[in-house]
Amino acid sequence: MGVDEPDLPTLFDWAGGYDPLHRMIDAFYDRVERDELLTGFFPGGVSERHRSHVTDWWAEVLGGPATYTERHGGYERMLAHHRGLAISAEQRHRFAATMSLAADEVGLPADPEFRAALIGYLEWGTRLAMENSQPDAKPVEHAPVPRWGWGVAPPYVPES
Repeated sequence: MGVDEPDLPTLFDWAGGYDPLHRMIDAFYDRVERDELLTGFFPGGVSERHRSHVTDWWAEVLGGPATYTERHGGYERMLAHHRGLAISAEQRHRFAATMSLAADEVGLPADPEFRAALIGYLEWGTRLAMENSQPDAKPVEHAPVPRWGWGVAPPYVPES
């Protein structure tokens, strides 16, 4: 179930669609491959296949097509990728900061409303991934892919 904001563009559309998100994911994983704290999660580097799947996830979460659910297994598959990783608080924080830097690097919209929504999802998602990655985790086994929206600060469009 997604956020119902019928009079607003999706975050996916506001970001410019799939291509800018893919550039963000590429910039992110390029940084991860050089980061001693994070690179251990991806021995041998991050494949184009993985980057493409993660882009599909982000596109779906931000209101774009449901490609991750339809082609890659949805929430259950993403959960499976994080189980047993034992992500530390420091790694979670570095992941979130690195993704934020990648968004800057590729020129995703910098307006405060969009970035608040983007970082809101990033904080929520990374904290959930960290919790679900612990050896004693008891995560929700079945759920839809989240559909993130603007929340409390819709896009600012000056009156003409």
